[in-house]
Amino acid sequence: MTHAGGKPALTRFHPRLVVSDGPRAVDFYRTALGAEEIERYTGPGGRIVHALLRLGDALIAVKDAGDGDPAPPDLGGTPVILALEVSDADAVAEAMLRAGASVVHPVADQHYGQRGGRLADPFGHQWMISHPIEDLTPDQIQRRTDELFSS
Repeated sequence: MTHAGGKPALTRFHPRLVVSDGPRAVDFYRTALGAEEIERYTGPGGRIVHALLRLGDALIAVKDAGDGDPAPPDLGGTPVILALEVSDADAVAEAMLRAGASVVHPVADQHYGQRGGRLADPFGHQWMISHPIEDLTPDQIQRRTDELFSS
């Protein structure tokens, strides 16, 4: 399939999370986020080389670290924040905490019209969990952001 102009069309995009314990990570995402495992392929010793999970309408893949793919703790953290818009940020954050996540930023009402916070899963990936609480225009959000940084 191609777009107008002959360029290839994007057919699917999903993050691939490298973790230190793939089977445990899949269990965490199931318990904490209600993920459904779609497929799993393993190598020696049950090491996950690829597991595809569905979270609502989104897909994520999980694999064990190794073969040149480091997990966040091997790098001293992660530069990527995964953003989830959910129906109830407080409930999702609580489920993640019960399953072993930790708070980076507590869930609270945010200046950009969302209630949300950030949690770190036990494998070093950070998740921004939020739900809308106000219907703001981009100009309103920018004004609030300007006010936040000017005080």
